[in-house]
Amino acid sequence: MTAPGTPLETSAPPSGSGAGTPDPCGERGPGVGTGRGGLDVFLAGQVFMDMIFTGLPGLPPPGTELVTDGLGSAPGGIANIAVAMSRLGLRTGLAAAFGDDMFGAYLWRTLAEQEAVDLSSSLRVRGWPTPVTVSLAYDADRSMVTYTRPLDLPADSLVAEPPPARTCFVDIDRPVPQWALAARANGSLVFADLGWDPTETWSSHVLDRLDDVDVFLPNAVEAMAYTRTSTPEAALDVLAGRVGTVVVKLGSAGAIAASGTERAAASALPVRALDPTGAGDVFAAGFVFATLKDWPLEQRLRFANLVAGLSVRHHSGSLGAPCWGEIAAFGESGEVPAEDLEKYAFVVPHIPEAEIGRGPDSVTRAEPTLR
Repeated sequence: MTAPGTPLETSAPPSGSGAGTPDPCGERGPGVGTGRGGLDVFLAGQVFMDMIFTGLPGLPPPGTELVTDGLGSAPGGIANIAVAMSRLGLRTGLAAAFGDDMFGAYLWRTLAEQEAVDLSSSLRVRGWPTPVTVSLAYDADRSMVTYTRPLDLPADSLVAEPPPARTCFVDIDRPVPQWALAARANGSLVFADLGWDPTETWSSHVLDRLDDVDVFLPNAVEAMAYTRTSTPEAALDVLAGRVGTVVVKLGSAGAIAASGTERAAASALPVRALDPTGAGDVFAAGFVFATLKDWPLEQRLRFANLVAGLSVRHHSGSLGAPCWGEIAAFGESGEVPAEDLEKYAFVVPHIPEAEIGRGPDSVTRAEPTLR
């Protein structure tokens, strides 16, 4: 009998998931990616089963029940950014542990088959339940409940040797993992983000990890807290002295960036935000893509703002990340004034030809509901 927490040494997709949803990004094919052989981006972390209840008037008081007709299910955690990257055509590899339950089967098939994420570095763990997060969205806010069991296998141990990749993505809430250091030594660019510090101590030692990073993508609150500055611009100046390229995300105000002596700023896409969850991950995916395209710094910001802005118009977690079809359709929709749209004209030559002129009704979105 196999003990709980024993990994299954296989990367074959499990059967019986019921995901079966066609690829919503049929245009993501050869020529859309930016690499020549190997992966464009590799990342490792924890995948969650995200279940999002929407349309709630508030939280249910004790002893009561609320009924809503809005429910979405989608891969969460590190899968948010993996999906966003793959949808832009980046050849994306992910190392993660998946439970051997129904949720794990659904997540594996959704990522591997529907979203074209390479899971050859991932594994299923016998007897380990897939982590689940339930999100209750109401009044433009949300509350979350997460269930997770410790995994005997350290996440970093999934990557004995990183596969060849042009870039990798890490979180510097903790030290840069050995696999990322090895990847960087072999020529990969290391992109890094970080999350909210629940202790609110904002230790400056975290910034020492930037020595092992090439591109840093904090939001304004995080950037100011860690640098002990009072404005995003001041935080940018401090961080620019510690890392080659830094981007400070300003939410609805756009983003500012520095790369060497170059500075740039770009406003956010002028759209109505329905759900900003995961927008930072989509922004990061766009910035990685634009960096690999070797676009000027301002265009990198504009493209990242574009895809992040498109993502916030949906209640669907990771599955709200745009495909190229949606990027093309947005340009044809007339949703924003022509003078605003003109700022994104540089993107047009990079849209797959099959997506030009099809119109907004041609967009196929993934169905983010577990069946």
